Amino acid sequence: MSSRRAPRLDAAALVTGGTRGIGFAIAKRLAEAGVRVAVGGRTEETASAAARRLGAGIAPIGADLRKASECRRLVEEAARRLGGLDILVNNAGVGVFKPIGELDEAEWRTQIDLNLGGVFFCSQAALPFLSAGGDGHIVNIGSLAGRHAFARGTAYNASKFGLVGLTEAMMLDVRYQGVRVSTVMPGSVATEFGGRAESEGAEWRLAAEDCAEAVLHLLAYPRRAHASRIELRPSQPRRRP
Repeated sequence: MSSRRAPRLDAAALVTGGTRGIGFAIAKRLAEAGVRVAVGGRTEETASAAARRLGAGIAPIGADLRKASECRRLVEEAARRLGGLDILVNNAGVGVFKPIGELDEAEWRTQIDLNLGGVFFCSQAALPFLSAGGDGHIVNIGSLAGRHAFARGTAYNASKFGLVGLTEAMMLDVRYQGVRVSTVMPGSVATEFGGRAESEGAEWRLAAEDCAEAVLHLLAYPRRAHASRIELRPSQPRRRP
């Protein structure tokens, strides 16, 4: 692997939702590149299990990112255990797919609080650490659902549309503080997200590792260059009848 396709080797990164799927693939790819990595999971148990699979040196931290206080604790603990923080990958998210008339209040709030609120509060807590080194980077894992609405996706679409606006506005707020903010917006990915089996449609969907490569690509740019968005699609999506 060439040095251009990796972040700097002395970097420290926190990956939220790093216990499986896209987040796990990102954490793995960062660790392989020599980055010090902390993975956030819903519980200490799931985070620790992921860290064992990833190998030695991974810092596991459990936190409920629907709560602002837990977001702050996660970031501060990651910075303490890693000796600082240079990269924040906001990947944690959830999807409940129902018609609007069937979506209950808890399902609505969970998606908005985690998919959007968790990104806001983790990013806010991370900014002092990221700006301290003068070369911090926040990468938000969004979705093409942040541009294209679909039936049964009321809350999920709302959270991802909001994430696009949050990312773009935050980029403008912090660009002179030594922090770049980018988003990766994948289409259909072969993971267990939303209750789908990982093998379902795997022959044409993106792989989690494709999303990880996109993150590494963003982080590899020199400080003078800011790639703000990658939209990632399956090359040959399944044709609709």
